[in-house]
Amino acid sequence: MEELLGLFIGIGLSATCGFRVFVPLFGMSIAHHAGALSFSSGFDWIGSWPATIAFGIAMVIEIAAYYIPWVDNLLDTIATPAAVVAGTIVTASMVGDVSPFLRWSLAIIAGGGIAAIVQGSSVLVRGASTVSTAGLANPVVSTGELGASILGTLISIILPTFAVILVVVLLAFLLRRFIKPSSSIS
Repeated sequence: MEELLGLFIGIGLSATCGFRVFVPLFGMSIAHHAGALSFSSGFDWIGSWPATIAFGIAMVIEIAAYYIPWVDNLLDTIATPAAVVAGTIVTASMVGDVSPFLRWSLAIIAGGGIAAIVQGSSVLVRGASTVSTAGLANPVVSTGELGASILGTLISIILPTFAVILVVVLLAFLLRRFIKPSSSIS
C-alpha cells in the first residue's frame, strides 16, 4: 500500500513538472525538511539543503523567465525535455521498496510520460496565446500554469489519491480537447 501511495505522489508531482519544472522539486525538498515526505533509497539528495537552495533559486529564475515575452516560448524548448527528466526523477524518488526495473519503468512511463503530456499541452496553449494575442496574454497563461504547479504540488503531497484523480481528469480533458475523432464516411 505504501508503494502505491508513493506512486500516486510521484505521478501527481510529475504532472506538475509539466507546468513548472522546479516548483515540485522545491516543494518536495521543503516537505522533506518538514518531515512530511521521505524518499526512496538513493534519492535523499533531493531533501538536502544544497538541493533545496538550488531548487529554490532555479524556481525563481524559471518563474521570472516565463513572464518575459518571447523568452517564455524559447524556454519551452528547454523546459520540455527538462520536465520529462524531472517527472521521471520525481516518480522514481517516490516509488518505495520495489525492484529497480519496476521503479524505473514506472518512473519513465508514468512520471516522464505524464510530465511530457502536460508540458506538451502547455506548449500548445502558449503557442496559441502567442499567435492570437501577439504574446500579450502569455503572462496570464504563465500565471495559470504557476498556480496549477503550486496547487498540484501541495495536493500531491497532502492528498496524493485526490491528485491522481485530478491527473486522470486532466488527461481525459486533454485527450478530448486535442484528439478529435475523425468523422466516418457513410
